[in-house]
Amino acid sequence: MAQLNALSQPEFVSVIGPAFENSPWIAESTWPKRPFADMADLHRALCSTVNQASEDKQLELILAHPDLAGSAALARTLSSESTHEQRRAGLDQLTPEEMASFQKNNQAYWNKFRFPFIICARLNKREAILRSFPIRLGHSRDEEIKTALEEIGKIAYLRLSDIVET
Repeated sequence: MAQLNALSQPEFVSVIGPAFENSPWIAESTWPKRPFADMADLHRALCSTVNQASEDKQLELILAHPDLAGSAALARTLSSESTHEQRRAGLDQLTPEEMASFQKNNQAYWNKFRFPFIICARLNKREAILRSFPIRLGHSRDEEIKTALEEIGKIAYLRLSDIVET
């Protein structure tokens, strides 16, 4: 942590920024809150930045995430972090029926909420993710924004664990 706390803002953003999908503004806005006691303290500060952001910035963060087993995965244009996470959930080994189910559910979710379905893939396997779609489709938009931000927090914690360990 001492090394992270000593980084300049651009260095900090370069190292910590990838914890939040294509959203370096979070690390940039959190950098002045240094020093961080430990990784949990850093994670709390980063999540606080997200929670205190405007709804527009929060939606920008949510929209930065790709669909699970979506077109970006098929085109191999996901971030390295998302590629690894989707692979760990088995989303690179879907049967044709599962792929069709993901596509149908992703589209239904997008049509209802106007942002992608977000779940921490590293904490779920493809079967659990597929079971989550109908439950979450029953939620309100406000509930899903809250849920998406909670899931993003879980994703960021695991990514931070990888960053701090290496």
